[in-house]
Amino acid sequence: MDSFTPPLRGRTVLTWCCTLALGLVLTGCGASTEPRTQTTTAGSSAPTAAAGAHKQLRVDGRTRGHQLHRPTTPGSRPRPLVIAFHGRGSTPSYLREQTRLEADARARGMLIAYPEGLHKMWAAGTRATGQRPDPDLDVRFTKALIDDLVRTERADPRRVYVVGFSNGGSMALRMAAQHPELLAGAAAVSGELPTGADRVKPTGPVPTMIIYGADDPVRPLAGMPSPSPAPAGEEPITPTMSARASAEAFAAAGRAGEPATEAKAGYDRTVWRLKPPGATVQLLVMHDAGHTWPGSRITPPAGFGRTSTALSATSTILDFFRL
Repeated sequence: MDSFTPPLRGRTVLTWCCTLALGLVLTGCGASTEPRTQTTTAGSSAPTAAAGAHKQLRVDGRTRGHQLHRPTTPGSRPRPLVIAFHGRGSTPSYLREQTRLEADARARGMLIAYPEGLHKMWAAGTRATGQRPDPDLDVRFTKALIDDLVRTERADPRRVYVVGFSNGGSMALRMAAQHPELLAGAAAVSGELPTGADRVKPTGPVPTMIIYGADDPVRPLAGMPSPSPAPAGEEPITPTMSARASAEAFAAAGRAGEPATEAKAGYDRTVWRLKPPGATVQLLVMHDAGHTWPGSRITPPAGFGRTSTALSATSTILDFFRL
């Protein structure tokens, strides 16, 4: 399991262990600079000096945490909400540094919630496991989190989006697949739809973007339908279909027509146009890129491949969401 040392903002992590077990099948790990947060209660809406807070929410008899970024600009109108899922073995703090979503949020007036996964991971698949006998626990938590932020933080229920990296990307896709009625858009970086016994099938149209490294050595572009077993005591690795098949599944649910692919500098973009006017499913395959967040300033763990600089995944996703 990955280990993370929680330093203060601006201080470099000195220790960092990232176990790439059994052919680099564990996803979403790394080290980070830990942003400062301030504890509040779940119902509080008072901003902190850093326009952020650590909040808690009780769901299914369990208290679960999330970090919340509030816009610094004043306003009384409902705010768009982005739910951001970290990768397996990672933390909300690392995802904040990896994506730098908040830098874009200042200009776009967004709320961003970074929920904490149980055992530092998400139940992106539908199969029950030893540590998660209820595979729908994280889905209900996400729904409750959205409801809470609509009620306490003036989140706009018509502009709720999900995004995630690796296992968190698969979790974002699961939410979009099973609850398209809750979301205005979804995006995954290095995340694919679960398959096999964990299968998740899209049930309705939702604008979806998948960004993937062509040379991802951890969770390949072609998918991982039969992953190697996880180390003893850890959750099983979720099998996934390919990135292309994941995008095609969302396109089919949205009754899209034939796709169009165009070559860009550093990546290929495939677009399916959905029946709702202006809505699309998009697959961006980054050339010479690995299991990384394009445009991130963080150096990925050894063995994860290079980070593409052809675009910023963060601004590309938020532009796709029309935020």
